[in-house]
Amino acid sequence: MGRRVLVTGGAGFIGSHVVRAFLADGAAVSVVDNLSTGKREQVPAEAAFHELDITTDDAARLVREERFDVVCHLAAQIDVRKSVAAPAADAQLNIGGSLNLLEAVRISGARTRFIFSSTGGAVYGDLVTPPTAEEAPKDPQSPYGAAKLSVEYYMGYYARVHGLDTVALRYANVYGPRQDPHGA
Repeated sequence: MGRRVLVTGGAGFIGSHVVRAFLADGAAVSVVDNLSTGKREQVPAEAAFHELDITTDDAARLVREERFDVVCHLAAQIDVRKSVAAPAADAQLNIGGSLNLLEAVRISGARTRFIFSSTGGAVYGDLVTPPTAEEAPKDPQSPYGAAKLSVEYYMGYYARVHGLDTVALRYANVYGPRQDPHGA
């Protein structure tokens, strides 16, 4: 049996592609998605599906008990406008949910690689000329960007203090098959 992988947000646009890539590589894949924007039909039948919110005890329990080799964390509230209208709700899901998963990995004691889907544009602000160097000053212009950067900083803490293996990927403008043209 290959690696045991959890993909949060695996019923979404990017997540469903990540699930398929891990399956093609021979991994045993589980998906956590609350289906607020994802679509159940986008999850391949070969993946175990759990309709859960990442902020819940049930999601944390799954991570602790299953002791995954990889947690690929894509679940998020992704609408910048919603983050501006309701920053506390955005933080509760994007920061609180991510911390829920990081704590579950830490408590599990598993040697899990935690891969986080961050964002390029929202972290660096509007005044950076592309291509943006990783060392460019961080200047999030929205609660969404601030939340993503906060999770990156928390991951640094978990790596330094608790020895977690963490990676942040800062996506720019992603497009392709299964994309929702309305941003959901």
